[in-house]
Amino acid sequence: MDLVLKRRAEKAYLILAAIFLSSLVASNLIFQKFFHWSPFGIYTFELSVGILPYPITFLVTDLVSEIYGRKRAKQMVMTGFIASVFTLLIITLADLVPATQWSPISDQTFSQVFGLTFVAIGASMAAYLIAQLVDVQLFHFWKKLTKGRHLWLRNNASTFGSQLVDTMVILLILCSFEVIAWERFSSLLINGFLFKVLVAMADTPIVYFVVWLFRNQFKMKGPNEILDF
Repeated sequence: MDLVLKRRAEKAYLILAAIFLSSLVASNLIFQKFFHWSPFGIYTFELSVGILPYPITFLVTDLVSEIYGRKRAKQMVMTGFIASVFTLLIITLADLVPATQWSPISDQTFSQVFGLTFVAIGASMAAYLIAQLVDVQLFHFWKKLTKGRHLWLRNNASTFGSQLVDTMVILLILCSFEVIAWERFSSLLINGFLFKVLVAMADTPIVYFVVWLFRNQFKMKGPNEILDF
């Protein structure tokens, strides 16, 4: 790959990483609002709004794994972990400093919205780190097993397994700290996992299109990855 293409590949990686980090941090900050969704009236989901941007992180991880390889994917996962820790420190500091009398947001309101962020981010970081590493490993396991064929299989198989791990771990921690009542564990586990499975299946055409775009743009042949740029 020539120098110009390498620079474009690096810029594209940074854009994917920015989408990944934004989705991850946003999901941790907005998790306390819950909503219900009934697609075609078949089933009613009860979910945290934090689940809306979160599946994007797995989509981006699969794209980076496919195009840039395992090393870059793990690098992005660890960068997300550091970003989560740094976000937690900022929110903790913001919660500690006292609000002025004229502040539109009082200490009580701020704490109500962000007070559980420490537990949420802690649970999210544990679940995220385990699940994302599982996702990367499973993705490359299926890629090796199928010799680079059947992108749909490794995209969905890796995401299904990692999302189950992620949903279970985060709910176990949140219920243990009484952020969520234990009686809601089963329903939220089923709702969360089913929603993520539906999103994973729905994003398969997006994965194919973006992979095709990258391979065409960077003149990649077969299942090869962009290495050493």
